[in-house]
Amino acid sequence: MASDGRKQPPWIPPQAGPDAQLPRLKIYNSLTRNKEDFVPADPTGKAVTWYACGPTVYEDAHLGHGKNYVSTDIIRRIMKDYFGFNVKFVMNTTDIDDKIILQSRQQYLLARFKQKHASEDDTVSGQVLAEAKAAFQHYIRKNLPSLPLDTSLDTFSEAVEKAYKENAESPSLANADAATAKQDHTLTIAELLLRAHIGTARSAVEVLQASGKLSEFFAKTNDILLPYLDAKHGSEIDSNDHKIFLELSRKFERRFFEDMNALNVLPPDQLTRVTEYVPQIVRFVEKVIANGFGYATPDGSVYFDIDSFEKAGHSYSRLEPWNKNDQALQADGEGSLSKGGSMKRSENDFALWKASKPGEPAWSSPWGHGRPGWHIECSAMASEVLGKTIDIHSGGADLRFPHHDNELAQSEAYWSTPGCQVQWTNYFIHMGQLSKSLKNYTTIKTVLSQKDWTARSLRICFLLMPWQDGIEVTDELMRAVVGWEGRLNNFFLESLDIWKNYSLKDTATQEDSMSDKQLLSALDKAKADVDTALCDSFNTSAVMRILSDLVSESNLAVSLLNRTVILLAKWVTRIVTIFGLDPDGDLNDMDRIGWSGLDIPAPAKPYIYSSSQLRDKVRTLACAGSIDYTAITKLADEIENLTPTPVAESSKPYDQVLQLFRTNIKALADQQAPAKDLLDLCDQLRDVHLWNLGIYLEDRNDPQPALVRPLDKLLIEARAEQKSASAAKAKAKLEQEARAAEREKELRERAKIDPLLMFKTSNDYLDWDANGIPTKDAEGNALSKNRRKKLVKEWEQQKKSHDEWLATQQTA
Repeated sequence: MASDGRKQPPWIPPQAGPDAQLPRLKIYNSLTRNKEDFVPADPTGKAVTWYACGPTVYEDAHLGHGKNYVSTDIIRRIMKDYFGFNVKFVMNTTDIDDKIILQSRQQYLLARFKQKHASEDDTVSGQVLAEAKAAFQHYIRKNLPSLPLDTSLDTFSEAVEKAYKENAESPSLANADAATAKQDHTLTIAELLLRAHIGTARSAVEVLQASGKLSEFFAKTNDILLPYLDAKHGSEIDSNDHKIFLELSRKFERRFFEDMNALNVLPPDQLTRVTEYVPQIVRFVEKVIANGFGYATPDGSVYFDIDSFEKAGHSYSRLEPWNKNDQALQADGEGSLSKGGSMKRSENDFALWKASKPGEPAWSSPWGHGRPGWHIECSAMASEVLGKTIDIHSGGADLRFPHHDNELAQSEAYWSTPGCQVQWTNYFIHMGQLSKSLKNYTTIKTVLSQKDWTARSLRICFLLMPWQDGIEVTDELMRAVVGWEGRLNNFFLESLDIWKNYSLKDTATQEDSMSDKQLLSALDKAKADVDTALCDSFNTSAVMRILSDLVSESNLAVSLLNRTVILLAKWVTRIVTIFGLDPDGDLNDMDRIGWSGLDIPAPAKPYIYSSSQLRDKVRTLACAGSIDYTAITKLADEIENLTPTPVAESSKPYDQVLQLFRTNIKALADQQAPAKDLLDLCDQLRDVHLWNLGIYLEDRNDPQPALVRPLDKLLIEARAEQKSASAAKAKAKLEQEARAAEREKELRERAKIDPLLMFKTSNDYLDWDANGIPTKDAEGNALSKNRRKKLVKEWEQQKKSHDEWLATQQTA
C-alpha cells in the first residue's frame, strides 16, 4: 500500500527464457523497495538494456555528481565484466532546460554589452557606470529584500550591518568551505546564498565608488549585470536561434565528459541529447494525448492528466508515493521559468510541452512554438532507443520524485493499451548521495587538482560504502580509504618483487607446503565470498573487506617468497580492475599484477636503482665486523659507469641525488669514518633526498634489497604521524624538564629556611619546643603522637636540606 492508502500495482518479475543461464544476482529495486532476482527481458539472458539519467550541462560537475556517476560506473562494470552481461548503456544529457536557457541568455547579453561598450583606453564610460548602478539596485532589491528601498552605494554597508548582522561579515559562497560552515554552525543553503549575495553586492559597491580600468570594473560587476541585462533585454532574444542556447551546454557537456574520463568512468554506448530528439518528443506527446492522458491548454502548453491516468487504473508516484502532494518538489520539477500562472487543470499535473515565452528557444509543434518539459525527454529518448521495456533505469536518489515517477507515468501512458498495462522499467536503481555539505558542491576539477583525492581514492571511498546509501565524507572514512589503498599498494609491490626479481625456491619446504595450502584455501574462500557479495545487490563494501583480509593473510607468505602469492595477486588485480580502480587495467591480460602508479618515473629508474644498489651494499659493509673502505670506494666508482650519459633533462634531479650520494660515500670511505656515519648517510638518502623526489626505499631483511617504490598517502601520513609523535614526545620531555627545574628551584629556596623557624610562621600552632617543633595546636590542645611524629620527620628533612645549603654558602 502507498502511504496515502492507494494500492500499488504489483511489480511483475521478468521471465527468463528456457535456455537462459543466469547468476544468482539480486538487485535492490526502488520500484518494490526490495531486493529482487535480476532477470533481463532478453530471452537468452545475455543482453541488458540500461538507461541512465545524465547531467543537465550548464556548469562544471561537482563531487555530488561524481558520487552518482562513479557508483553507476562500478555497477555497470560489475554487470559487464564480472557477470558477463552484454550491457547496452544509454545516457542522456539535458542540453536545454530552464537553467541552461537563463544562463545562456545572460552570458550572451553580457558579452554583447561588453562588446558594445569596449574602449581602447580601457576606461569606464558614463553610460556603463549608469547601467551598472541600475543593475546594483536591481540586484539588491531582488536578493537582499530586507534592505531599505532607498539604500544607496554610500549607505549599503551600514544597511547590511543592520538588516543582516549575522551574515554581513561572512565569506561568500565561493570562498566558504566546510570548516567555515562548521565553525559558524551548520549553515543552510539559504544562508550560504545570502552570504554570497552580500559578497557580490559589496564587490560591486567597491568598484562603483572608485574609478578604474574597464576590465577590472567588469570583473566585479559581472554578477550584478547578468540578471539586470536579462530582465531588461532577455525577451528580445530570437527564439529560433538555438545556437545561443546550445553554446553553453555543449561547452559544459565536453567538460563533463573530461571529468568522467578523469574519474575513469566509461563513456555511454549511446548518448542522447534532448535537442536532437525534439520531433520524437513531439510524437510521444501526441500519443499520450491520443491515449487520453494529456491535454493542451490555450497558451500552447501540454500537461499530463494525472486524474485521468489514475482513473484508467494506473498508479501515479510509485517510487515515492509519500511525496505525491509535495508542492515544493513538484514546482522544482517544473523549472524556475515555469513559475507564475498556468492553465493546467490540477496543481499536480506536470508539463509535457511548454509554450515558449519571448526570449526562450522554441520548436514547432501542433500546439504552437514551444519546448519539451523536463520529464518527457527521458521517456521519449529511452523509448526511442531501447523500446517498450527497459531492464535498468538509474539516476541519483534525488530523481525518484518527481522526475522518475513522472517518467514512469508518461511511459506507461504512452505504451499501455486499454486492458494491457506495460511495465516500462523492470529495475530502478538509485545512487545514494553525498551529505549536503559544501564538499558536495566542490567541482570535480577542483577536487582532483588539489591532490587531496585521486580518481582512485574517490572510487575506493564510494566502494567502501553501499551504493544506494548516502555518504558523509568523514575523517574516519578518509583514513579507511588511505589505509585500504596503502595496504593494496604494499601487497602489489611485494608480489611484483617476488614475481620479477627473485628466483623462487625450486624445492618446497614443509613450511612452504603448509603456507601454500592455507593461501589456496583462503583464495578459494575469498572467491566464493566475493561472488556471494556481488550477487547480493553489488555489495562492494563487503568485497573490499574480503580483499583486505586476504591481503593481510598473505603477508606471511610474502615474507617467505611464496609462489602462491602470485595467484592471489593476479586474482585481486582482476577484481580491482573490474571495479575500475586502474585506468590502465586490461582484463584480457591474465598475468597482470597490480595497478598503475606502482612504478617510479621512467627517467628516474637508471639513477635511483643505481643509488639503491650502492646504498644496499654500503649498508651491508657498514654492518660487517670490519669495514672494507676500499671496497666501498670501488663500488662508488663502478656505479658511475652503469648510469647513462649524457643525462637527459628529465633525469637530472635523479642523477644529482646519485652523484651527491657517491661523492659523500667516497669522502667517508677516504676518512675511514665509523659505521654510524655511513649508515646515517644511507638514511639521509632514503629519508630526505629521495623522499623529496617522491620516491621511497623500503628496507627489508637480508638478503632482500631495499624495495624501490613511489610515495603514497599511507607512507606520507605514517611519517607525519611519526613526526607528530616525536614532536609530542620532545615537547613532553621539555615540559618534564621544566617542571623538574622548577621543583629544584623551589627546593633550593625552601632549603634556605631555618628549621627553628619553619613552623613558627604558621597560625596552626600555639606552642613549640626548643627545636621549633610544634607541641600544641592553635586551640592550645597537645598534638597527637602521630601528628607530632610527622612534624618531626618534616623538621629533620628540612634541617638536613638547610645544613647542606649552609655548607654550600660557606664553600662559596
